[in-house]
Amino acid sequence: MPNSNGKILDKLTSKNIIYILIIGFLCISLCVYNLRWIIPSIVIFAMTVVYTLWISSKKRNEIEKHIQDVTSDVDTVSKGNLVNTPIPLVLIETNGNIIWRSKKFVTEFENIDVATYLNQIVKEIKLDIEKNSNENIEISKQFNIDKKVYRIRGSIVKSKKRDKRKSKEYVLSLYFINETKYNELFDIYNNSKPCIGIAMIDNYEDLIQTLLPEKRIELLANVEKEIIDWVTKTGGLIIKTDKDSFIYVFEQQYLDEFEKEKFNILDKIKKIEIDGQTQITLSIAISTDGKNNYEKYKTALAVMDLVLGRGGDQVVVRRDGKYKFYGGKTVEVEKRTKVKARNISQSISKIISESDNVIIMGHKNIDIDALGSALGLYRFTKNLDKDCFIVSEPNGKSLGKFLEILISDEEYKDIILSEEETAEIIKEKSLLIIVDTHKISYVEFPSLLEKIDRKIVIDHHRKAPDCIKDSLVAFHEVYASSTSELVTEIIQYSKNDVKLTLLEAESLYGGIMVDTKNFTFKTGVRTFEAAAYLRKYGVDIIRVKKWFQADLESYNIIADIVKNVEIHNDSIAIGIYEQENSDSNLICAKAADELLTISNITASFVMAKMGDKVCISGRSIGDINVQIILEKLGGGGHITLAGAQLEGFSLEEAKNELILRINEYLLETK
Repeated sequence: MPNSNGKILDKLTSKNIIYILIIGFLCISLCVYNLRWIIPSIVIFAMTVVYTLWISSKKRNEIEKHIQDVTSDVDTVSKGNLVNTPIPLVLIETNGNIIWRSKKFVTEFENIDVATYLNQIVKEIKLDIEKNSNENIEISKQFNIDKKVYRIRGSIVKSKKRDKRKSKEYVLSLYFINETKYNELFDIYNNSKPCIGIAMIDNYEDLIQTLLPEKRIELLANVEKEIIDWVTKTGGLIIKTDKDSFIYVFEQQYLDEFEKEKFNILDKIKKIEIDGQTQITLSIAISTDGKNNYEKYKTALAVMDLVLGRGGDQVVVRRDGKYKFYGGKTVEVEKRTKVKARNISQSISKIISESDNVIIMGHKNIDIDALGSALGLYRFTKNLDKDCFIVSEPNGKSLGKFLEILISDEEYKDIILSEEETAEIIKEKSLLIIVDTHKISYVEFPSLLEKIDRKIVIDHHRKAPDCIKDSLVAFHEVYASSTSELVTEIIQYSKNDVKLTLLEAESLYGGIMVDTKNFTFKTGVRTFEAAAYLRKYGVDIIRVKKWFQADLESYNIIADIVKNVEIHNDSIAIGIYEQENSDSNLICAKAADELLTISNITASFVMAKMGDKVCISGRSIGDINVQIILEKLGGGGHITLAGAQLEGFSLEEAKNELILRINEYLLETK
């Protein structure tokens, strides 16, 4: 009975129930007024209820029939659209079984063996399903089918069928959207985007000074002709903005061609000579990054700073926030002026005078060049009556016996601080001077870069993209032999009468001596001038050399490395130091130096394990650019001296990776 009542109530709407209740109330009122109305009231109420139920049921049936008709029409239309969809559609199981194909799919791939492509597509989607552990993933993949590009989109449904092993199978509904034309239009759009470039003659001042006016004009005319021909063949625009600089605009499609040619314009410029004299080199910066041409130009200017900071004679391309390097095969030519050194010295003096205190920091695994530079700047700062500290944790054999002498000196006992001690002395206007590195990832304590806003950078290594950009002054001279040489010039050309102690002078001299390998590598006129200035303080050259003499044990280790070296490409030596200790990087450097003393060896690489990293030291006599090779492994340095560290590699894996990069370099420079 309750169920039947429930069914009756279900058939009535809320309005009908209200009407029945009102009629019932009126009938009861009539009965109360006159008892003779009881029977007629019951009959009237019953008839009202029956009529209401009949009308409601009739309307419900009419609505249900209408819905069925509409649903049938929708199903018919849907099936028709599915069969005649203008986009190729296929229903396929993840086991490769094709359930159904649309007419468009059949005609689209009529003359193509599409089964091979389908198997590959399904295989990848199945891997995605297994990887995500569920079928709730969005299918969107791009595939090349018969020289056309398709975007595969679709959905996933569990299959009702199961094999005996009860492994999960799915039905995929895949739409094949032809994006070939879209991609072609997109490529045309990208290729037509403008690139902004800057070209600069590296040694223009040398030409002015060394050539007769008529020869100079002839040489520069030939250079300008090569540059203009190089750009105008692309239909681009080139403007000479200064006596040695050009700005040019061209479409991005030609940038790919330039990269395939390895920017052979560099070699064409170097072949231009007058009477067999003067080799000209060119620096080029190109940028595609920026919302408009002005932003691209500003980016190109920043890239040019990077090019010049790497020694010139190369092209640096910035695209999508990444840098690509081409060229850089020649050794840097010294072109610093004493005027610049004097101006830098005055600027640094002014900034120090305005600071609360000065903190000097070098690179990880600090060496004598970094520490000697720090000591020179310490004296420079103290001469201005400012507190100065060196933040470092010097250890290992790279400092030789110098570290023992330094620690034993009372004056320097309290100025070398740890990172924690340095954090306590930082003030609002503290100045941080970074020496012998410009890379954020290579400074000894990167956290100090965030804690101290005011910074000065002094370095001589080739500039890398990972450089400190917010410095007040950047004395970055890739032509210098060492940072010690640069610091010596800062002291030498200072307006203040700076007097170095003997230990400070010897530490600066040691920095120059070690980085130049006893004045044999990368030494210029300015290098010897700096050394001569330091000698006036009474530097004992023999004592400095004794600081870095190798002990017998180290010498035997180096001899073993040299003995077991592998020769690659007839002239490149690759050595491995099997043991692991804190001095591995120093032993690698010394072994690489030693290998260059062997006949026919033009470049050497020695590697060793240091914790979870493999350190690599590279050396060259100049024929091979070890910097470019090790940059491919995340390192850097100079043409003749560079290093890198590989994380998570075994020695064998690191060696194979190094050989791969050497082969790439040799192929690029052919």
